Amino acid sequence: MPPIIPPFTLSSAVKKVLTAQNLWNTKNPTKIAQAYTPDSIWRNRDTFVRGRPAIEKFLEQKWAKEHGYVLRKELFAHTDNRIAVQFWYEWNDRKDLTGQWFRAHGLEHWTFDAAGLMQERRSSINDLPIDDKDRWFVDGKTERGPDPEPLV
Repeated sequence: MPPIIPPFTLSSAVKKVLTAQNLWNTKNPTKIAQAYTPDSIWRNRDTFVRGRPAIEKFLEQKWAKEHGYVLRKELFAHTDNRIAVQFWYEWNDRKDLTGQWFRAHGLEHWTFDAAGLMQERRSSINDLPIDDKDRWFVDGKTERGPDPEPLV
């Protein structure tokens, strides 16, 4: 598949988001880091990293903690070389998946270079503990569940 490069259309932005979702669901830090520029800048929660080696290390540490990880990303907005996404992922704090499940809710904004590599990734994420019965992403499916009832 040829690289998806800016300027983004609605169609190419959606493809870029789905490509990123599928790549992250491999949980392969080396492969994922190749989608970023060599000097890419990240903010992930309260952590700042720069460059592919730091991205790989960050992801290795992330998935040493977050077991059973499954991610869903959706396009939020786009412009010429920028994409914003909303996302959800679920993870367990025990390797054998018998611990506490969490669902992370977040927003990211991405900036791309002319070759379609991500130069900048800024992410804001909140984790919520969930019961096993409330999980959306079971058996590898990435469709999110229903929106929760509003709290009034």
